[in-house]
Amino acid sequence: MAEEEGPTIELRQRKKPKSSENKESAKEEKISDTPIPERAPKHVLFQRFAKIFIGCLAAVTSGMMYALYLSAYHERKFWFSNRQELEREITFQGDSAIYYSYYKDMLKAPSFERGVYELTHNNKTVSLKTINAVQQMSLYPELIASVLYQATGSNEMIEPVYFYIGIVFGLQGIYVTALFVTSWLMSGTWLAGMLTVAWFIINRVDTTRIEYSIPLRENWALPYFACQVAALTGYLKSNLNTYAERFCYLLMSASTYTFMMMWEYSHYLLFLQAISLFLLDIFSVEQSDKVHEVYKIYIFSLFLGYLLQFENPALLVSPLLSLVAALMLTKCLQLNVKKGTFIAKIMKVINFYLVCTLTVTLNIIMKMFVPHKENGHMLKFLEVKFGLNMTKNFTMNWLLCQESLQAPSQDFFLRLTQSSLLPFYILVLIICLLSMTQVIIRRINGKSLKETVTLEDGRIGERPEIIYHVIHTILLGSLAMVIEGLKYIWTPYVCMLAAFGVCSPELWMTLFKWLRLRTIHPILLALILSMAVPTIIGLSLWKEFFPRLMTELTELQEFYDPDTVELMTWIKRQAPIAAVFAGSPQLMGAIKLCTGWMVTSLPLYNDDDLLKRNENIYQIYSKRSAEDIYKILTSYKANYLIVEDAICNEVGTMRGCRVKDLLDVANGHVVCEEGDKLTYSKYGRFCHEVKINYSPYVNYFTRVYWNRSYFVYKINTVISFQS
Repeated sequence: MAEEEGPTIELRQRKKPKSSENKESAKEEKISDTPIPERAPKHVLFQRFAKIFIGCLAAVTSGMMYALYLSAYHERKFWFSNRQELEREITFQGDSAIYYSYYKDMLKAPSFERGVYELTHNNKTVSLKTINAVQQMSLYPELIASVLYQATGSNEMIEPVYFYIGIVFGLQGIYVTALFVTSWLMSGTWLAGMLTVAWFIINRVDTTRIEYSIPLRENWALPYFACQVAALTGYLKSNLNTYAERFCYLLMSASTYTFMMMWEYSHYLLFLQAISLFLLDIFSVEQSDKVHEVYKIYIFSLFLGYLLQFENPALLVSPLLSLVAALMLTKCLQLNVKKGTFIAKIMKVINFYLVCTLTVTLNIIMKMFVPHKENGHMLKFLEVKFGLNMTKNFTMNWLLCQESLQAPSQDFFLRLTQSSLLPFYILVLIICLLSMTQVIIRRINGKSLKETVTLEDGRIGERPEIIYHVIHTILLGSLAMVIEGLKYIWTPYVCMLAAFGVCSPELWMTLFKWLRLRTIHPILLALILSMAVPTIIGLSLWKEFFPRLMTELTELQEFYDPDTVELMTWIKRQAPIAAVFAGSPQLMGAIKLCTGWMVTSLPLYNDDDLLKRNENIYQIYSKRSAEDIYKILTSYKANYLIVEDAICNEVGTMRGCRVKDLLDVANGHVVCEEGDKLTYSKYGRFCHEVKINYSPYVNYFTRVYWNRSYFVYKINTVISFQS
């Protein structure tokens, strides 16, 4: 062999002097060895450029069209432009009214710094209580919106309310665009993005709450989460070049932090994402380096968020921080063991056990040393929800009765089935899960995975970004099956995953490999079906649902609530500026927004003191004495009481979920086990008795205004009571 190698070396050495540029000639030889023709790269580049250009144009156009659609629908639904400012503000219901009221306060402030100070030391909203509204209510969207409104000179061109809702509608356009891009990245065709958008809009009753409550925190936050998921999807792809990987990493970092700042519950959603990445790493289908880079982003975002959210302890005691810290520690403890060996498999099991144990331990330790009030009522609610505890507490039972916290109804699944979304989602999920199972079995048996998976292989389950999305959608779906309100997080990704599946030749090829299809060339059939099936779905959706969408835009609706308008007008004209109003939390939010007067409670459920206030004020609908109600109201320095006829005479659709029923249970005025038989109470229901105007009610309360829906009573002072 040595004798044969010698001449070849000599021949190569003799060829070198013939060329003055040896390196360039070597490159030319390598290029000439490749089977691709010289003109093919230009043709391929042109095709790629055209595909990317059309896809980006379609993605941006879809987002813009959806934002314009929301704006037009909102105008038609409320006849918004033809309303007075007071009538427009009444359309912001519940906690949405509180968020928008602080946006108004920021615009009225003499300077941005002064406005922020007044919000962080706010004693003009809730009586006898100073709150940091920015931290407690995550008012960063309102701060940003107010700065943009004044900095861009929009105050000379557009009204504040249009600027505010315009930003939210624009973010929804970004939301749709991000889902489009995610589906495109996974399937390789922008046709999947178009189908994602179609399903998202058709099922918007279950994908978003934007048309009911515009200023909600999730309407501001979820678009950033969608951008983060799109960037993460690109980052996890195996065949990514360095520049694209760097761009995805930067976008992921920025969107993760922004998402965390916009919504107080964002770290819980990121916790589920971290679990998905941890399981992805456990299955060894992706280099752990990439996954651990994402963990670093979590750590950075948590601590930066902690500092900029006024040292918010909720982020330090969050399960996300505990999980990421446990993952970092276990990585330091990992030993370099050859992959595929029995010891490596044992180490995987030990690693999983260590992460779970360390996460729980670290979270307990953090809660011991960090003073916090991190949603203790949420844990109590979950205990009651899952039957681990029983309670007569009004707040817990009231939360259990909320529709958004119930299990999904049959109508939800029926709607998803009628739009063909649910059947295709289940099909795609089953195929991906089975393919994932095959991958895991191969790994357990010690078989190495291919570095590059081709279409002909039909192994959709080997792609890390696919596995991540499958795990993530299962986690989100499991929660959505328990609490219907979480469907707004899950359903958009159902649209994305289903659209990816039907448009992916690789998924069809995986199915054909299992079926061992031989009559027709499987690759050709997969390519045909990946275009034909979404086209057929798109045409059927267009025929059935497009006329409905157009009808919604052509029908002129009207938001008509004259009683509330009259009440707010009376308060602004007749009530003293220093007056404090008491009533249901939802109405108090509207009063804060429309009049600016101080209230006793707010429709917020992340503060134990506010929850207790809400329960105490709701006693006006219970069987309590006039003296008891008077003591409760005066303890909060209330001057006026508003009784709502809709609550007092409520006819609930759900058995035992009326406010007055829940109060009777909490106060021991009803025995559920005896067929809801009322026990003896010498007092009638306060909201009824106070309307009759007889003693002792007239000694404590004086009616000063009423209409068909509201009765306003002035709470007498001690002197007038004695007289």
